[in-house]
Amino acid sequence: MSKLIFVNLPVADLDRADAFYQAIGAVKNPQFSDHTASCMVLSETIHAMLLTHDKFRQFTPKKIADARETTEVLICLSADSREEVDETVAKAAAAGGRADAGPKQDYGFMYGRSFEDPDGHIWEVMWMDVEAAKAAMADMANA
Repeated sequence: MSKLIFVNLPVADLDRADAFYQAIGAVKNPQFSDHTASCMVLSETIHAMLLTHDKFRQFTPKKIADARETTEVLICLSADSREEVDETVAKAAAAGGRADAGPKQDYGFMYGRSFEDPDGHIWEVMWMDVEAAKAAMADMANA
């Protein structure tokens, strides 16, 4: 069985967060959603659990970071093409997120951009030509 990842994110406004993630292509799983949490399916193995602050506090005694002020984590999703990277970031910006929260990365064989969701969580979207990356790394090792 494949391992699954559930990224748990505190959100200030669950309805707004739902709308944002659905706008960028996530599908809400109602089986694991209620008025305190939404399970947003990004792929067969990746899920974002959007949790109200009250719900999030049930899982940790630590203070909830304000993601607009503090970098808590950088989450990176793969894309199938450079165009998909750009499309995902454009969808995020159109849905109320902020495009290119971090610097764009373009190394020829690898291309990435990022966006910030309405709560300040940063998501990177990265495309890589694996064979070209292997060749570049081999060239660097032999230099």
